[in-house]
Amino acid sequence: QVQLVECGGGLVQAGGSLRLSCVASGRTFSTYSMGWFRQAPGKEREFVAAIGWSGGSTYYADSVTGRFTISRDNAKNTVYLQMNSLKPEDTAVYYCAADSLNPPVVLDPRYEYDYWGQGTQVTVSS
Repeated sequence: QVQLVECGGGLVQAGGSLRLSCVASGRTFSTYSMGWFRQAPGKEREFVAAIGWSGGSTYYADSVTGRFTISRDNAKNTVYLQMNSLKPEDTAVYYCAADSLNPPVVLDPRYEYDYWGQGTQVTVSS
């Protein structure tokens, strides 16, 4: 079992930055691919970014490429999402997820990662 706890969300003006963190329990963090997803009110959950076991491979949705950066620190059991140049359309609840497959599954709305956090709210004002 893996438990995930996100933090770092909040209210920010358009053009600003936030860094989300997700801390995982357990000793096998380095054997999980990690992903960030988001869900805006009235919309389906969507893929944002993912990173492989070692952190050497990263994947992004087109809508965040060049603005968001995913990274991980396996010694700290933590995955990060650095979000720059935020836009009002980035407003959503952001979820961290862990999955045993490597490389991570991306952009497949039918696929469900193994473990999910409770989410953290990000609100970008215009």
